Amino acid sequence: MGRLFGTDGVRGIANLDLTPELAFKLGRAAAHVLLKKKNLNQTGRMLVGRDTRVSGEMLEAALVAGITSVGVNTELLGVAPTPGVAYLIRKLEADAGVMISASHNPVEDNGIKFFNADGYKLPDEVEDEIESYLPEKMASQIARPTKLAIGRVICRTGIDREYSRFLMRTIKERFDGLTVVLDCAFGATYQLAPQVFEALGARVIPLNNENDGSRINVNCGSTNPLELRAEVVKHGAEIGFAYDGDGDRVIAVDDKGEIIDGDLIVGICGLQLLEDGLLPHNKIAVTVYSNLGLIDAFRKAGGEVEVTENGDRKVLATMLEKGLILGGEQSGHIIFLKYNTTGDGLVTSLQLLGTMIRAGKPLSELKKRVTKYPQLLENVRVKKKEQWERNENITKVVAYYQQQLGEKGRIFVRASGTEPLIRVMAEGPDQKVLNTMVKEIAAVIKEELT
Repeated sequence: MGRLFGTDGVRGIANLDLTPELAFKLGRAAAHVLLKKKNLNQTGRMLVGRDTRVSGEMLEAALVAGITSVGVNTELLGVAPTPGVAYLIRKLEADAGVMISASHNPVEDNGIKFFNADGYKLPDEVEDEIESYLPEKMASQIARPTKLAIGRVICRTGIDREYSRFLMRTIKERFDGLTVVLDCAFGATYQLAPQVFEALGARVIPLNNENDGSRINVNCGSTNPLELRAEVVKHGAEIGFAYDGDGDRVIAVDDKGEIIDGDLIVGICGLQLLEDGLLPHNKIAVTVYSNLGLIDAFRKAGGEVEVTENGDRKVLATMLEKGLILGGEQSGHIIFLKYNTTGDGLVTSLQLLGTMIRAGKPLSELKKRVTKYPQLLENVRVKKKEQWERNENITKVVAYYQQQLGEKGRIFVRASGTEPLIRVMAEGPDQKVLNTMVKEIAAVIKEELT
């Protein structure tokens, strides 16, 4: 059996892979590792948030039962964005927190990800320790307090106002006279996002802003911004934003209806910070999947780029190690470390719009500062993704096409950390050549692994 924790917590089909029984065990193990094991004489407090998914309340009930059975108090935040949970852990001085969400994944999926007392996602070694307590032999070592030592549950109210006040403090500009379209993906930002932008003076055109977990991410949000593009053009809006189910990602749309992905957002904001002398070490952090055009543009402007392994936790680790304040992924998972400890779609939206206002230029002009290379990504659904790199036929075809590209491009193949997918990405100067390469590599992967 492979590692239970993926690149962003534990995920799977709710009530099939991610069952209430597993959620209960994870709650007990996490409460033990994060609180009771280290603070034997303290009760401890753990915050619990969730997105709008239909399975959220079921998993919340099981998870909370596990946490309280260890003697840890839980405070329910209800529907809240993942970055909101991270912020509130620090603001409310809780000992840990957990978010129930599968982010951008389909409706049937759900997930559980934990945060420490500083609002950071857990490093691999802590997740491994939690996982070590799931088998019955180890689980039996976790305490089962009785009487008044059992953990209690309270429901927090007004947390959306606390988080919205924080968001508005991250920016000095107001948005009076601007029209902004917001696609909330029927997810955790459904109410908060329109409220924040309206409070800052914008005229807001909301899309998919209902608490409807049966439609979360369905043909909408950051993974499908087609509706957003059409509405931005229709209403003559200056900008549009599409969030994912838990609000830690955002994809923007400019005034021409063109998509501004995470690479462009990092480039636009990073170059402005660099120009203003506000970027520590003149450096940003991006992943190996970030476009080479972003890296080139930043270096030509006199900046430097740290390239990390894929995943927002890898980006964050590099940012903390190098003392950086801006980093992110092409998917729109962007960290402004000055404000929050994880990717925050709303913080990113505000910072991008603020950058546009300070520059005095429309987003369609600002994006020209970064010339992107043609890039193609294909997800291949497989039966077994583990140890794919040991497959000789796959590694041969990848090596062959990488040799063809030489220094003018690159090919990345990796297994998804959250889904049964192998991701194939190729980047280079010729789109037609990339199409052929990716098609051939994907065909070999399908033949070998499905």
